[in-house]
Amino acid sequence: MAGMSKDHPGVAYFKQGSRSIGQVIEMLILLYEIYTPEDMVGMVEYL
Repeated sequence: MAGMSKDHPGVAYFKQGSRSIGQVIEMLILLYEIYTPEDMVGMVEYL
């Protein structure tokens, strides 16, 4: 797609209503523990 770039700090995505807020927080903490900020650049992580 024109104008689209993978130059972003990373995205964590989940479908609204698919997880409780507690589950989302636990998954975000896990991402934080596994990936460095450099690893996440341009990445989209589906929770």
